Amino acid sequence: MSRISQRYRHVLDFARRFVMPYRWWVLGALAALMFTAAVTLSLGQGLRLLVDQGFATGSAQQLNQSVALFGMLVVALAIGTFARFYLVSWIGERVVADIRCQVFDHLIELHPGFFESNRGLEIQSRLTADTTVLQSVIGSTVSIALRNALMLIGGMILLFITNPKLTSIVMTAIPLVIAPILFFGRRVRRLSRLSQDRVADVGAYVGEILGQIKTVQAYNHQHADKTRFAQVSEQAFQVARQRIAQRAWLTFAVITLVLGAIGVMLWVGGMDVIQSRISGGELAAFVFYSLIVGVSAGALSEVIGELQRAAGATSRILELLASQREIGPPTHDLEHLPQPPSGRISFEQVSFAYPSRPQRQVINQFNLSVSPGETLALVGPSGAGKSTLFDLLLRFFDPSSGCIRIDGIDIRQLDPDELRSCFALVSQNPALFYGSVADNIRYGRPQASQQEVEAAARAAHAEEFIQTLPQGYETHLGDAGLGLSGGQKQRLAIARALLLDAPILLLDEATSALDAHSEHLIQQALPRLMQGRTTLVIAHRLATIQHADRIAVIDQGQLQALGSHTELVTNNPLYARLAALQFGQSEAQPQ
Repeated sequence: MSRISQRYRHVLDFARRFVMPYRWWVLGALAALMFTAAVTLSLGQGLRLLVDQGFATGSAQQLNQSVALFGMLVVALAIGTFARFYLVSWIGERVVADIRCQVFDHLIELHPGFFESNRGLEIQSRLTADTTVLQSVIGSTVSIALRNALMLIGGMILLFITNPKLTSIVMTAIPLVIAPILFFGRRVRRLSRLSQDRVADVGAYVGEILGQIKTVQAYNHQHADKTRFAQVSEQAFQVARQRIAQRAWLTFAVITLVLGAIGVMLWVGGMDVIQSRISGGELAAFVFYSLIVGVSAGALSEVIGELQRAAGATSRILELLASQREIGPPTHDLEHLPQPPSGRISFEQVSFAYPSRPQRQVINQFNLSVSPGETLALVGPSGAGKSTLFDLLLRFFDPSSGCIRIDGIDIRQLDPDELRSCFALVSQNPALFYGSVADNIRYGRPQASQQEVEAAARAAHAEEFIQTLPQGYETHLGDAGLGLSGGQKQRLAIARALLLDAPILLLDEATSALDAHSEHLIQQALPRLMQGRTTLVIAHRLATIQHADRIAVIDQGQLQALGSHTELVTNNPLYARLAALQFGQSEAQPQ
């Protein structure tokens, strides 16, 4: 039994931490629970009076009194059950909402590297499906367990009081009931965890396929996905079938043993009634209590299975909560940026490899300084490490060696929230969220006024298409901006960055999805938008960055050259080759 208690200790500690703030609700639920248990047990005495004083005496008055008492007990039971159900269900919903909030709050602060090595949709399953299991356990199963435990104990006590001889027959089944609970319980717990993992796989696969439905259908991959999904679903079913079988055998064993003992008791008790050793009412009450004991024992055996599922769900949630936040404010020597920040950036001997690919150095001994207000373009072949520099600047990851400074301060000595408030980012694949157009533009400044939102949209040349939407700025976008073209998404992302008005602007292929007309408009607006702020631009299309103050050529994570477009065409073979490919040999030559 000590091993079993140890097994459930982490589940109980986890639940207690979230339940304690609502202790008064819990006390109310316990009071209602004890009240209903007491009333239910009292029904046995009401039944005895009904038989012995109502039926056996032949008195109408005695019958009326017995029925009235029985009716009062029924009404009291209904009232107590209502209170118990409401309070316990409220606690379950409230606690699970708190758990979900704490898990989400923890997850959203974890560094992006965590999500590289953990499937996002599987995490989503833990946050939804596993917490739903806990809601069922806290809001129902625990109440059922306590109620049946009280009924079992109270029923056994009343059995002894009513007839010790018959009680000894029922008690012979108790040790036989404990054995299958211990035997099957271990198997149910293991299969419950495995079943939840397989269900999470199903959810993750569905989310992945539906999220890329255009690609699936464009490649006519539906048949293969149907086959694969059927396999994943079948795996989940097979594990669930094994778990159900174990629980079914457990329930079968408990009910057979307990009710079998009750059957033997009925035969012995019936013989005693025939021989007038006990009254019919006493036997009726004893049968009632025996049924309560039997049903309670059977219900507790089913509850064991639910608690096993809760243990599995809790362990999966605790794994998420135990994940360490590797990027955070320093524990000592916290520094602050000057206000307002000037936007000076320096990379000093920076090296970095992604945790999921530690053998490959993406950035290697990188040195670069950017002056306040300067526009610096980063160019180079795909995989050169340009976007990784942005990840390091935003401190999504920390360098393996070297340091990055903003206004002379090592960014590891800053609170990440303060650091990131210095940046406005427009990524190559802009992220839009479910909500209105205005909500997406003011994502970085939720308090921005409608006038400021519209001004940013005009500056990004997004207002023209926004006005054609059904509700204009209040038009709700689908998931990830579904329904907008790539250029429209990009202009909304640019408007969002402009509204934030941060001292450092990061443009990662910010015009890559724009048509020629939209790109021309953005290029006309960029000089005014960049004025007074440090701007780093990643671009593969050199035409968009010819007029940058400086251009940094990066290859294999190292700075190869630094200068203007004209200087680099003349002095750097890599840049000259890129320029020749894009502009043609004659146009690439300096004028």
